Amino acid sequence: MAPSAAESPSAIQAERLRQDGNTYFKKDRFGAAIDAYTEAITLCPNVPVYWTNRALCHRKRNDWTKVEEDCRRAIQLDHSSFKALDLGRGANPQSYIVEEIWQELAKAKYLEWEHESNKRSWELQTLKEACESALKEKLSLDSSQIEGFLDDTIDSNSAQLEALGQVFEKAAEADLPTEVPDYLCCKITLDIFRDPVITPSGLSYERAVILEHMEKVGEFDPITREPLHLYQLIPNLAIKEAVHAFLDKHGWAYKMD
Repeated sequence: MAPSAAESPSAIQAERLRQDGNTYFKKDRFGAAIDAYTEAITLCPNVPVYWTNRALCHRKRNDWTKVEEDCRRAIQLDHSSFKALDLGRGANPQSYIVEEIWQELAKAKYLEWEHESNKRSWELQTLKEACESALKEKLSLDSSQIEGFLDDTIDSNSAQLEALGQVFEKAAEADLPTEVPDYLCCKITLDIFRDPVITPSGLSYERAVILEHMEKVGEFDPITREPLHLYQLIPNLAIKEAVHAFLDKHGWAYKMD
């Protein structure tokens, strides 16, 4: 992305360094790429993509400690950085890195949703009270102008107020926690997926959990009992995208027990 005229000289130089880093990365010159991204970070330390780009270089070098450090920083800067979560998966997929990064991301996203939810709730309540007040005033005025139909007017007033309440009740439903659909949850942990993989049987599991089962219990599908080998675990990208879409709409699902 070309820098705009309003950007500072430091931001322009940092963006050029990022582009240099991208060029080095494509040529497998990871040391040079790391140097370029590091210079960009020095100039503009609050740009998440510089940190995730450098984390990717560290991952190529199997330097998982530095991958974790850069991924944590990226998530602090951008709570929606699922790229940082993906990069956090170490050489050992059971590594604590993914789970710890997920917990940081989930906590931040939940607090963000809670803040926005409280704000929406207050705005809805304020609007509801204003609408009810205006409707009652209008209905009171109508009643004073109509003679001989008082009972019908009262019934009509009650029906309109009830309909108004239902409208606002429906509007508030999006922020009410319910249950995460079963297909978005691991069959073993029953928690929402972070990194789902699918087995030949068609069942999906959390990657770290099924790997732990295979290592400690045996190389078989825990539900179907069919033989299962590491190379047969395939990332379930469809479910992963569905999880992200669900979380975008239902931020309460980020809450960790």
